[in-house]
Amino acid sequence: MNRKVYIYANDTEVSAKIEKDLRTKLIKSGLRVYETFDQDTELILCIGGDGTLLRLMQELDFPKAPVVGINTGHLGFFQEVPPDKIDDMIFQINQEQYTLQTFHTIKGCITTDDGLFRYTALNEIAVKGAPTYPVHLNLSINDSFIERFSGDGLCVATTAGSTAYNYSLGGSIVDPRLNLLQVTPIAPMNSIAYRSFTSSIVLPSSDTLTIRPCMDHDDCLTIVYDGLMETHHHVKEIKISLSRQKVSMMRFGNLHFWDKAKSKFL
Repeated sequence: MNRKVYIYANDTEVSAKIEKDLRTKLIKSGLRVYETFDQDTELILCIGGDGTLLRLMQELDFPKAPVVGINTGHLGFFQEVPPDKIDDMIFQINQEQYTLQTFHTIKGCITTDDGLFRYTALNEIAVKGAPTYPVHLNLSINDSFIERFSGDGLCVATTAGSTAYNYSLGGSIVDPRLNLLQVTPIAPMNSIAYRSFTSSIVLPSSDTLTIRPCMDHDDCLTIVYDGLMETHHHVKEIKISLSRQKVSMMRFGNLHFWDKAKSKFL
């Protein structure tokens, strides 16, 4: 099969060596390897860790072409192919012995006095206040007020992101076959003066979470999306929901999600 392939790699020495060997093997197998990515690209090979894959998604604007992850990082939850299995991977690609796993992305729309800002992420969007002060936020679901949250902030994760920052905050691991959002508090305050939820809230895929600063001194907020960070002043409102953009990961063999979760986390 004369498939058009693009290779994306991080800048580590081991990834550079694997990229060179991989390029040679792909060409020998009959696949076309291109130096640049465009909309005609049919397959993306990502060499690195999970962080590399998240950068790929941002830089290539969540491409429609399926992605194969070759793991040279640490955890490698997305990057499932080890370097010593590259020959097997190429064979399976050419023989079409794979499945495609689709992930939904998340979008955030931030309204400020300076304009409207939009962000998309694969794992999560986190909203945080100043590093040394708690932030107070009014939370609504589908325009129905829920609570006044006080704490360091909120992490809103997709099912793909349930095993990332969300998990380190005490959120639940979610099977990616489910389509939902998980809202997990970051250092919530729960006392006589403040009442905040202390566990995750799970929302259906059609719901929208709206966040509004309680007071003027809460309107400087930092948005963290898949590890990237932007700070906005005079924030009026933040709306977070699932995006229509989806990404596909190419999977090989019969390894199920919970087998992988067990090997990585449990």
